[in-house]
Amino acid sequence: MQEDDNDFSLFAQEVQGIRPLEKNEVYLGKKQGDVDFVERQKAALIAKVEDRNHLSQDYVERVDPNDMLEYKRPGVQDGVFKRLRQGKYGVEARLDLHRKTVEHARREVFQFVEDCMRNDIRVGIIVHGKGDRTPDPTNQATIKSFINKWLRDLDNVMAFHSAQRHHGGLGAVYVLMRKSEQARLENWERHQKR
Repeated sequence: MQEDDNDFSLFAQEVQGIRPLEKNEVYLGKKQGDVDFVERQKAALIAKVEDRNHLSQDYVERVDPNDMLEYKRPGVQDGVFKRLRQGKYGVEARLDLHRKTVEHARREVFQFVEDCMRNDIRVGIIVHGKGDRTPDPTNQATIKSFINKWLRDLDNVMAFHSAQRHHGGLGAVYVLMRKSEQARLENWERHQKR
């Protein structure tokens, strides 16, 4: 009982001089109960995009800052891959990941590929940097390592290769996207007219 009295007197000392707020002293900007449906809709759309993003940021096999990145799915013609490697396709979209965290880069890479597909962009470039200026050698080429993993995990990426020197060299990668259904149909029609 003595301890309860001490707690009560300590609490009373702490709240001494506090007065209740008048009803009109608090302004929240909206009437209580109003719901901003536009903000809720935006949040729901962002959550949907996040839910579809399956790219992992768990374990990644490390690459060296000076390693060349290259990958092609089965079915990609050798000539197409050679032209990509040589930088002979026009780059239609660019994503720069310098100074991005792994989580930020993960979201941006996923969105970049989605945007390219939605806009019928066939070739893009992702500038990831080499990551060789990081003082901690175990942390070098982190984003580059994740790019190497993530692009393989995206079904709409058909191939990728480290860029030519004038496009960023080993600090950037060309990305070949899958043809959209519309582009496939147009290509088929064009070849049928010959």
